[in-house]
Amino acid sequence: MGLVELVKHPRQVPSGAVLLDPTSRKALSPADRGIVEDRGLVAVDCSWEKYERYFGPALKRKCVPRILPFLVAANPVNYGKPCKLSTIEALAAALYITGFKKEAEEILSGFKWGPEFLRLNEEKLEAYSKAEDSAQVVKIQERFLPEP
Repeated sequence: MGLVELVKHPRQVPSGAVLLDPTSRKALSPADRGIVEDRGLVAVDCSWEKYERYFGPALKRKCVPRILPFLVAANPVNYGKPCKLSTIEALAAALYITGFKKEAEEILSGFKWGPEFLRLNEEKLEAYSKAEDSAQVVKIQERFLPEP
């Protein structure tokens, strides 16, 4: 669809871009919008084991790592499962949270289940997108986490 650029090596990733990284200690928030706008947004489309071994160290040094807050997958493989997002769902969530809602809808439009991701997570995404910073995103996330 021409909405993302596929790169094959960490050296092709723009320096200073926001990296969606599930091992990061800092949550993505609307405060990251300027970085996304100026430097870009990076999602790695591979297993996390492979990511940690081959890409993680280089990308973490080059980029600004951020973890996504609690969301539920809508993709056919992991429908309804918490934190099992496809790469495209992760990108769309990051775009939405950082204030690029139209772009999030557009990037999901090529998938039958894309609008369902936004519907399933509407309340969460809206709340996260109104947070001031990472700490507030984490606080908001607590109300969406399932009871133990």
